[in-house]
Amino acid sequence: MSTKARHAKGRAKVKKASPKKAAVKKAPWYAVLTRPKHRRPIEEHTPAQAAKIRTRLSKIPIREGPKKVDDHIYTGVPGFDDLFEQGIPRGSSILVAGGAGSGKTIFCLQTIAYGCAHGEKCIYMSFEESEDRLKQHMRNFGWDPEPWIKKGLLVIKRLNAFDVARSVEALLAKAQGELLIDFEGIPGLLPRGFKPDRVALDSLSAIAAAFAGKEETYRAYISQLFRLLEKLGATSFLISETEQVPSIYSEKGVEEFLADGVFVLYNLRKDNVRVNAIEVLKLRGAKHEKRVVPFNIIDGRGMVAYPREEIFTEISGGT
Repeated sequence: MSTKARHAKGRAKVKKASPKKAAVKKAPWYAVLTRPKHRRPIEEHTPAQAAKIRTRLSKIPIREGPKKVDDHIYTGVPGFDDLFEQGIPRGSSILVAGGAGSGKTIFCLQTIAYGCAHGEKCIYMSFEESEDRLKQHMRNFGWDPEPWIKKGLLVIKRLNAFDVARSVEALLAKAQGELLIDFEGIPGLLPRGFKPDRVALDSLSAIAAAFAGKEETYRAYISQLFRLLEKLGATSFLISETEQVPSIYSEKGVEEFLADGVFVLYNLRKDNVRVNAIEVLKLRGAKHEKRVVPFNIIDGRGMVAYPREEIFTEISGGT
């Protein structure tokens, strides 16, 4: 082979071995909304601008967690589940605390719907809203409860807090003062033979009102209610009405210590704009991010949280 031919062959090999330039990946359209140098607090925009931004944010693709990882579960609230390293330990009792209009009922309905969609047995017990109204809430967000009810996966019950209080008092009297409650003796609390995986109770505040002036009886009931839920092995979500920025997260201040976790929902106001936010205040046995993150409530979808966003309104009152 001539010298000229050998050089030509060598140049061909070098050219073939040259790596191709990597294609530059275009950033998604929503990246500009999450870049700190471009971002302004939503509440600093006009109401029309803020509404437009929230609409765009609602379309950001957010990872939804699987039903469970080993012995953990997810709530089914996109974005919020990203705050947990592995999810919520199965069997935990969670206090869902917040003021009026903060989204507590929707949060609990959404996690119940998510459980049913993944084959779990769920019960929603309300002392405040009727079964029909709760079912309509679910339909409004795209969760049709009827197929789950027919399959035996979902029970929605309305209870009377004063009937529960009277039953508890009668049971305590029968036990001659011993603080031991047989919950099967409380009519309608749990359907016979139904062992739920998830329980939502709306709300502890309504029960506390029924025990007005009988704090010791209420404390006995609440303490053993948490024991019952632990014995069932169900993951429970117990709603608690608070101030908008609470310093305590339950009616008597004892429930938050009995609960394994506390999720706090906020309905914050700055000037003429309100911002919804949520945080995991505590969760025993699970690693989680300690941040307050905004969320939206979207028709046909439910709650969507934005873990990459920040709340620029100061929150004070709680620890």
